[in-house]
Amino acid sequence: MSAPRALLLVGSARPRGTGNSEVLGTYLLARLAEGGMDGEVHHVSHYQRPERERALFEAVDAADLFILSTPLYVDSLPYLVTGCFERLAAHRARVQGGTDPRFFAMVNCGFPELEHTRTALEICRVFARQAGFESAGGLGLGGGEALAGKPLESLGGMVRHVRRGLDLAAEALLDGEPVPEEAQTLLARPMIPSRLYTLLGNLGWRRAARRLGTVRRLGDRPLP
Repeated sequence: MSAPRALLLVGSARPRGTGNSEVLGTYLLARLAEGGMDGEVHHVSHYQRPERERALFEAVDAADLFILSTPLYVDSLPYLVTGCFERLAAHRARVQGGTDPRFFAMVNCGFPELEHTRTALEICRVFARQAGFESAGGLGLGGGEALAGKPLESLGGMVRHVRRGLDLAAEALLDGEPVPEEAQTLLARPMIPSRLYTLLGNLGWRRAARRLGTVRRLGDRPLP
């Protein structure tokens, strides 16, 4: 009997190996692998050609667990993910007698407030229902830019609670259970204090403004 399979779809358009969504997704895949579940990684940006997209959809149909790990774009899912979901739902409506993989979503946001991810996670829940997947829940993470595209194992105590939350998620997914609320509670903890996050963000904007010669225009407004 073959091992169960998980398919991770990375929703970020960043180059392979550099995105926070990939960092979170591959950490989860590694924990699933420790529990005996094989995994494979796909990047939504690599499947814009119809023949490649068909191959992706067939791989999703054959998986036991379909995972989306994506950044938040303008309080919603990225366009590439939305388009893929629409076509995947249409594909599954045409397929008869196939399997019904479980679907799990992770959405990370650059802002520290977790609330920004709620709309995107609700969209994922509706997608799962309409595409015939069994929903395994979802997780949101605020302040995702603090990861800086680095493996979670290399970030020490700052992300200890993130790792623990993903560990709990992996345990539930391996047992065929929905991801527990405790996992979301852990990911809701800020990685760094919100005031420090804002300070570092403002410093980053000012460095960029100096580089572009626009420091004097930071206070500009479009209307009086």
